[in-house]
Amino acid sequence: MKSFRIGLTAIAFLAFGPPAHATPVALTFDDLPMLGVPGSIEEADKVTDTLLRRLRSHHLPAIGFVNEGKLAGPEHKQRVALLQKWIDAGEDLGNHSYSHVSLTNTPVEAYIADVARGDVITRALLAKRGRKPHWYRHPFLETGPTAQIRETFQKWMKQHGYKIAPVTMENSDWMFALVYDQAVRKGDHAEAARIRTSYLDYTRRVVPWYRTAAIAVLGREPSYVFLLHASRLNADSLDALVEILDANNLHGVSLAKAMKDPAYKIADTYAGPNGIGWIERWSMTLHKNIPWSTAPQEPADIAAADKKLDAEISARISQNPSLPHW
Repeated sequence: MKSFRIGLTAIAFLAFGPPAHATPVALTFDDLPMLGVPGSIEEADKVTDTLLRRLRSHHLPAIGFVNEGKLAGPEHKQRVALLQKWIDAGEDLGNHSYSHVSLTNTPVEAYIADVARGDVITRALLAKRGRKPHWYRHPFLETGPTAQIRETFQKWMKQHGYKIAPVTMENSDWMFALVYDQAVRKGDHAEAARIRTSYLDYTRRVVPWYRTAAIAVLGREPSYVFLLHASRLNADSLDALVEILDANNLHGVSLAKAMKDPAYKIADTYAGPNGIGWIERWSMTLHKNIPWSTAPQEPADIAAADKKLDAEISARISQNPSLPHW
């Protein structure tokens, strides 16, 4: 019955388009080719295929932001092929820097060099289709600790044809992704199901909160830009995520289309060390309050497990830099 209902939704969308009251949302996926526990290229290939197939089945445009540092190593060709699959599926690619470097903790000249290094392969792949990268997503959403640093990097982006890809909705999916990956690879299906349920429950609570926050700041809902990651968790959860979007009257559009909303012309006056979303940035510019007291909190057990696992993975990679990682 569930698959039949989804099929009817797809048919209705193709015939009539989204409901007149639906609000646009652009789906953006960071950390391509994949975010996950270090594993085989075969796993990454399967995750990529599943994610792209499900995006296509829901007729959802998306953009993936690439860390080209993840392409290095003996599996270079196979990893580049994962990016090619995004292009072949009709999706877009953007720059997310070479090594996911922090603008807060990195001199701006070194940061620019890292971003330029992260442009090489993606640009060449898109050029074969007569396209080029237009969008840059700041790692950690850090846009500059000072106004001068921020402006220096923005000047470089403009010179190289890049625009900032903002974020106005997110669900902390990265916090759930690694622990889910670990449970699946261990064959602990019960734990994987528990983590996925927790992830979807949190998403069901946080999506409407962002809608409330946007209305508090803007007096209306903008076209949203949803930050996700290219992970096994999202590949396995995409059908459920689409149901959550549908329940919130959100329909998928391209990033370029979402960015036509006049909200994205509001001046961003924030300069500081923290990576924050654009609704919060607008609240500073417009002197509006965000209802932080009602913001859903990530599950404490997931946060603790993610912190522990991330430290273990970092230690393994530090001890063996040649270890393939995602």
